[in-house]
Amino acid sequence: MTLTVEHASIAHPDVVERLRPDSQRTVLSMKQDESQQPLCISMLGTTAMLFEAPGALDLRTQRRVWTLAREVESWPGVREAVPGVTNLMLTFSTPPADPGALGAALRDAWAAASELQIEGKVVELPVEYGGEFGPHLQDVVNHTGLSVDEVVQLHCAPLYTVYALGSHPGYCYLGGMDPRIATPRRKVPVLGLPGGAVSIGGVQTGVSASAGPSGWNTIGHTSMSFFDPTRDNPATLAPGDMIRFRVERIFL
Repeated sequence: MTLTVEHASIAHPDVVERLRPDSQRTVLSMKQDESQQPLCISMLGTTAMLFEAPGALDLRTQRRVWTLAREVESWPGVREAVPGVTNLMLTFSTPPADPGALGAALRDAWAAASELQIEGKVVELPVEYGGEFGPHLQDVVNHTGLSVDEVVQLHCAPLYTVYALGSHPGYCYLGGMDPRIATPRRKVPVLGLPGGAVSIGGVQTGVSASAGPSGWNTIGHTSMSFFDPTRDNPATLAPGDMIRFRVERIFL
């Protein structure tokens, strides 16, 4: 399956909410027995559709999203199926003739979708926490009430799974962070975040693949490169790969 990272960034829920008008937000909505959250399918303009899975942000749901992506990418008229975090964006060469019928087919495919087990590679990332490249580590400490060492150890403990690529080329949305270090996104984004910045935003963590703005809390830095446009596969990681952070140094 070919992933276009520019499209994947649009599929992220935060971006979608900023882009789509209210009149386009609901084509189909229904309740699923598996969750009190609604299953939502909505048009993004005339040549894209967003499927938003019900339930919590967890690996089981994400694995079903991967299965759904592989199922629908071969459907007639579908140009690309791009998995996001608990969502899936479909793009079309021409506007679908019957969005309602397509949405119903998506609903049925989701009901039948099993969990896709991807045996991805495991990457260990050495991280320098705090200091010049981790300016918001103290903010996470203040919010959680934990010590610096506790925040760092809890951040390094899980084996994180890459749920999806998005935001910018090579960026990985990771699942599996300990909820005890969850910290709200910043009210004022940082405009000049460097590549390799390790950050926390809400219940998620991730690593910036290139320099740019971010509203997440930057707690450290790694030197690994996540995107190289000269390679056959420019993105270093893919959905299903796993990351383990390793403490290289803590600056207090």
